[in-house]
Amino acid sequence: MTTAQEQKTITIETWEEYLANRDVDLRNEIVMAYANLVKIIALRMRGVYKNYAQLDDVVNQGMIALIDAVEKYDPTRNIKFETFASIKVKGSIIDFIRAQDWIPRRLRKLSGDLEQTYYHLCTQLERQPTHAELAKAMSLTTEQLDRVMEQTYNFNLLSYEEVVWQKLTTVGEDLSEDRAEDSPEGNLMENELRHQLGQAIDALNERERTVISLYYYEKLKLKEIAEVLGVSESRVSQIHSAAILKMKNTMKTYIEL
Repeated sequence: MTTAQEQKTITIETWEEYLANRDVDLRNEIVMAYANLVKIIALRMRGVYKNYAQLDDVVNQGMIALIDAVEKYDPTRNIKFETFASIKVKGSIIDFIRAQDWIPRRLRKLSGDLEQTYYHLCTQLERQPTHAELAKAMSLTTEQLDRVMEQTYNFNLLSYEEVVWQKLTTVGEDLSEDRAEDSPEGNLMENELRHQLGQAIDALNERERTVISLYYYEKLKLKEIAEVLGVSESRVSQIHSAAILKMKNTMKTYIEL
């Protein structure tokens, strides 16, 4: 049975019944309907943790997060449960991986320095810095910066979904609980997000846009993207990290409003 087929059984009425009585059996029914979502996310993130954790342990962690997502979900927030649960599961898995202390301290510092330097140059230059400018500002060669970009891919925790989620939760707090999903406020929020994300993607170069599209929309793996572009997997990792860094910077002001 596919995920979509399983999720069709969870209707608005099911959510209303669960929210009204918080029945544990009904909660478990909802959890099981979305269990495949956890497996999909765990498998998709396998490249991040494969050398540091077992798939079963990660799935178990994701299932705990899924239960928590069901218990905390508020349908009046104009956010689909799949989106809400995905972010909760990903965040839980990320926290679990972080707890394994698998990121070398030096690389962790380099990642932070990379982000701070990038933002500083954007402000100083009033444009996106070139690869060479970024490398020079960090006292690295362009080859060394490429290596940092490749390595930081594995724990670059800002995904397309997380950019959207951060703004959705911020705006969602300002919406009263009785807003309908098709309310003018909800539609305005969605249209504004689409506009901002569109601008962020437009700010990328052609190859970065391609990687973002293939990875987040077409759901291709790094190996598959590498075959499409005719480059190595490490090069795709570098392009992905650079793209996310640019998108985060482009949306920084909007996200913080």
